[in-house]
Amino acid sequence: MMPQRDGFGGFAHRFCEAHSRVADRVLEHLSSFFLTEEKSEDIVSDSAANNILSIYRRHADAFASQRSRALFEKSWLDKFITVMGGQGSIVDIGCGNGQPIAGYFIQQGFQLTGIDGSPAMLARARHSFPAQRWLEQDMRELVLNETFDGLIAWDSFFHLTQQDQQKMFPIFDRLSHPGSALMFTSGTDNGIAMGQFEGEPLFHASLAPDEYRALLSAHGFAVVEMMMEDPHCAGHTIWLAQKRG
Repeated sequence: MMPQRDGFGGFAHRFCEAHSRVADRVLEHLSSFFLTEEKSEDIVSDSAANNILSIYRRHADAFASQRSRALFEKSWLDKFITVMGGQGSIVDIGCGNGQPIAGYFIQQGFQLTGIDGSPAMLARARHSFPAQRWLEQDMRELVLNETFDGLIAWDSFFHLTQQDQQKMFPIFDRLSHPGSALMFTSGTDNGIAMGQFEGEPLFHASLAPDEYRALLSAHGFAVVEMMMEDPHCAGHTIWLAQKRG
């Protein structure tokens, strides 16, 4: 069965606007990438999903120059900090070049571990914040022999296929302990949206809200707050949860 797209195209368009200062050049006309033929759609979306790491590896400079540093995310980052108790260690899953989100946490005094699959992006992060830990890993295969007070996957987790997103919840479970905060962004409903970055198809996917809630609960997390298309956060859909004791 093909995933439903109701409500997801709008999310993807807003993602474009939030993700870049020059979104009209970077991620344009997502709706035009929705294909009507299931076979063609499968081929294009599967290929794009498998190409995500390659895109960010090859276009790290473009991303660094175009990623907004306005920190429209600040109110949610502060909520995340409150849930994790105002101190401790954070793992930023899909940290990119470390700006602006990891940088904000570091400025607040947190010890940060950044995870990304793009060596060029991590090189920028290390240059900016040499005292922190930056690791090249595919989040789908993330193995760290420790737990963290905060786990964040902001505008990164939603580049995974729906099946790979489901498989991330046991990883979130292993990396957390009672009281840990978890925050990630998603789409508004079950679906796939195709965008464009530097002329290449850019894959996004989401599960349905009920499935996210079930996966969080099954892996020991309670939803603290969830907001669909927050108008004060560039239309992002945000999940904030805490590991139960």
